[in-house]
Amino acid sequence: MTHKILVLPGDGIGPEIVAEAAKVLECLRQEHGLDVVLEYGLLGGCAVDELGEPYPEATRRQAHEADAILLGAVGGPQWERIERSLRPERGLLAIRADLELFANLRPALLYPQLASASALKPEIVAGLDILIVRELNGDIYFGQPRGIRTLDSGEREGFNTMRYSESEIERIARVAFEAARKRHRKLCSVDKANVLEASELWREVVGRVAGDYPDVELSHMYVDNAAMQLVRAPKQFDVIVTGNLFGDILSDCAAMLTGSIGMLPSASLDRQGKGLYEPIHGSAPDIAGKGLANPLATILSTAMLLRYSLNQPQLAGRIEDAVGRVLDQGLRTLDISTSGMTPVGTQAMGDAVVAALME
Repeated sequence: MTHKILVLPGDGIGPEIVAEAAKVLECLRQEHGLDVVLEYGLLGGCAVDELGEPYPEATRRQAHEADAILLGAVGGPQWERIERSLRPERGLLAIRADLELFANLRPALLYPQLASASALKPEIVAGLDILIVRELNGDIYFGQPRGIRTLDSGEREGFNTMRYSESEIERIARVAFEAARKRHRKLCSVDKANVLEASELWREVVGRVAGDYPDVELSHMYVDNAAMQLVRAPKQFDVIVTGNLFGDILSDCAAMLTGSIGMLPSASLDRQGKGLYEPIHGSAPDIAGKGLANPLATILSTAMLLRYSLNQPQLAGRIEDAVGRVLDQGLRTLDISTSGMTPVGTQAMGDAVVAALME
């Protein structure tokens, strides 16, 4: 059966890094029998420029017809002053909501070769392997009412609504408990229940769901403490489950433990396992078009795509092994480069992964 992958290069460094992931897929198609067809579409700022909206109807149709979606990045300073509803990031939120991609999986795995590139001492991060499960369709990013209003005093006020329903919390909790069952059976739920009612309900529901998973050890942690613990003793964590806002922040924090935000892939899944796959870093407009971006997070996101949406774990493993062998060769993009390593650009790193796949 031929699988259709929708490729959304997006903005900034997106087209550059997605091009390298496409090379990997083409190699697997030619050398290992992967039966896929790639279709390209527009999302984000490029869609605004060409079609006037960040998530056009044409892209929406493509997304619903695809078996999986590979995204580069969206956003950039040139779109920061346009109407809020038309900004590139609204397109990303819209496609997540439209496809009901509620479960975001973000593995923070430290390759041994990059221990010296981590912001922490090698002995603190060596062997790091954390999975962050982030709820993606709720929280303050989607809550209503929201906006900017003028008060009677004439002063302007910005306001947002943090909200979660019991069913939203339960479904993401179950994803996290199931993931923990397949790992080391430890789950830490992160919230701010001491000051936020939405978090108070979150903690209550997660605790209730835990009754169905007696084989998984559940702990709770406030988000400020979790951020501190991630940099003090990160290996205490196995699986972390948290809401949209806190997950956004903690996963970027965890990225630096791995040596670079350019190393972290992610998968955003619906109930059936269809997903959108993207690196967790942004569009990095400061280096866009210069051939400096690290494509490995996008390539590793492609491995997650094969594992979770196309049921091809062996091919996913091939990609992950190829990335490891490239790092063994001492090849490094600027963000992960250390003394004695060989600096390479975006295209050369992608070519090296393809070469490793063909060995």
